[in-house]
Amino acid sequence: MQLYLDCPCTSFPRSFARDFKETYRYPPPSTVYGLLLSLVGEVDMTAHIGVKLGIGIIGSDPPISRIVRKQRHHKFSKTHLGTYPTGKFSKPNHHELLTDLRAVVRIDSSEETAAVKLVDRVAIALSTPAQITRFGGLSLGESWAMVNGIRVYRESDGEIRWLVKDPRGLIGLPVWINRQTTQGTFQRFSISEPGQTFTEQCLVSIQLPAAPAKATKAKRGKKSV
Repeated sequence: MQLYLDCPCTSFPRSFARDFKETYRYPPPSTVYGLLLSLVGEVDMTAHIGVKLGIGIIGSDPPISRIVRKQRHHKFSKTHLGTYPTGKFSKPNHHELLTDLRAVVRIDSSEETAAVKLVDRVAIALSTPAQITRFGGLSLGESWAMVNGIRVYRESDGEIRWLVKDPRGLIGLPVWINRQTTQGTFQRFSISEPGQTFTEQCLVSIQLPAAPAKATKAKRGKKSV
């Protein structure tokens, strides 16, 4: 299944972004996976581990706009009792935005272990939305970046430039992010030419990162007297 996404304005803040929120130029697999879960009303991030996603862009790269906005910076304090004056706790924040993003997502559920595959749930959500239960707007990225629409891709939508897995590629995107530790896994990509044939290298598998090995302290032997 291939889906067409139309998002007028969005942002994919880089993992290291702080006061200056730089954006990834292309939709990260982790973000697209979250959008699909939201589409079908799934709140368990691990429900469809093993699904493979292919991400492509229609047309040229979406332009990047840089804006300045006011952002509040404070932590809860008993001293202020919830009162944080704007003059003391606000400062300028630079933010990058992507505009007129038109993307294509291919879903491959052949290696999923879920009883009902993600591709089947997406098909149900598009054909008979009354059968699913979901909440909130459908966003690609942050909650304000709502999409204009999502439907099955048509050839008349335009030629696709696919993200292709490439160890030496210049495009690094997150595949999975742990929201508690902010750590995750990343994949490097290159971008194909318009109309280039879709290959297996265009698919990235959504997997949980391997648990880090726990360091063990070496037992010190007792010295003989």
